[in-house]
Amino acid sequence: MNFKFSKRVPNLDDDVVGEILKVAGDPEIISFAGGLPAPELFPVEAMHQAADKVFEKYGKDALQYTATIGNVKLRESIAHRMQTNKFVHTSIDNICITTGSEQSIDLVAKMMVNEGDVILVEKPTYLCALDVFKSYGAKVVGIDMDEDGMLMDALEAKLTEYSEAKLIYTIPNFQNPTGRTMTADRRQKMVEIAEKHNVVILEDDPYGEIRYSGEVVPPIKHYDENGTVVYMNTFSKILAPGMRLGWIVADKDFIDAFVVMKQSADLHSDNLSQYIVAQYMEDNDLDKHIQSISDEYKKRATMMLKEIDEQFPKGVKHSNPEGGMFIWVEVPGNVNTMDLFYNCVKHNVAFVPGEPFYPDEVIPGTFRMNFSNMKDDQIHEGVRRMAVAINEMM
Repeated sequence: MNFKFSKRVPNLDDDVVGEILKVAGDPEIISFAGGLPAPELFPVEAMHQAADKVFEKYGKDALQYTATIGNVKLRESIAHRMQTNKFVHTSIDNICITTGSEQSIDLVAKMMVNEGDVILVEKPTYLCALDVFKSYGAKVVGIDMDEDGMLMDALEAKLTEYSEAKLIYTIPNFQNPTGRTMTADRRQKMVEIAEKHNVVILEDDPYGEIRYSGEVVPPIKHYDENGTVVYMNTFSKILAPGMRLGWIVADKDFIDAFVVMKQSADLHSDNLSQYIVAQYMEDNDLDKHIQSISDEYKKRATMMLKEIDEQFPKGVKHSNPEGGMFIWVEVPGNVNTMDLFYNCVKHNVAFVPGEPFYPDEVIPGTFRMNFSNMKDDQIHEGVRRMAVAINEMM
């Protein structure tokens, strides 16, 4: 059959990321490529107990269809955490449960973007968000960053150049892929700039609570008084990705439209998972659990940074994340990162090359390393292997 796919279906021959992850999945390879949470930190027993209680108390309701906007008890718990942990005053009417962050990105893009519309993103940025935006025909424009996040002068300039831009997409906390955090001043300035140019900010905050150094910075949504910011988050990094639950917080009019879009996508997110997570949050101290994750990730990040500093060639730079799961590395010279990737694979170690994270011009010699799902011996040996491969390329 000659399938007449739409333009939204990517060219399967150009699935660079899929090929990278397939190679990195070889059991002989130490992989710093994935963005996986550490499974040994999942609260398996507590979730088991929550599930048992749900079946005992709410079994028939949990297995039935539910409202698209999501479980009331879960939204109440999220609203409380948004106020106490994020300094964002909201109500359950401003919160919709989603099937993970990826659905939030997809539905917001589907709502906002027509063919040819401009979306402004950090350069580099989350590669799956780029894929979503491009699938809807967006023109994705990169904004330069430094260690303190997106440059506001550069953002202002691009919004002046692209006055009809629809969306600013940003990951202000421990950004994927760089691990950088945007300062409070820039967050407040971004809201001012967005309001001036009448453009929506999509704030993606999957890693924000996994902080292990530095000072807590309120989300961009904290500075929003006019509904400019659509905030999104997920339980994937703070509980378990297999539950496939996330949420968005936005102006009521936006939520109303979002719910209609979601109805046509999946009717509602998994009802049983919503009940279980709500019960877990009622019975357990989620903050204590997140602290245990942060403590362990701090150890792994510290070790990886130490190994990089000691073993990588001189001149190699890296980010210094205050939280999250990633370190961004820059190799000097005009190093082709895909060639470096395959050379590393020969030494049985892998990372994600920088190319897929760039919306436009690619900076050579850049790549992302993940430490969250790695044990100490793997970090030590994997970095040693990478150092050998980088030396060969340089």
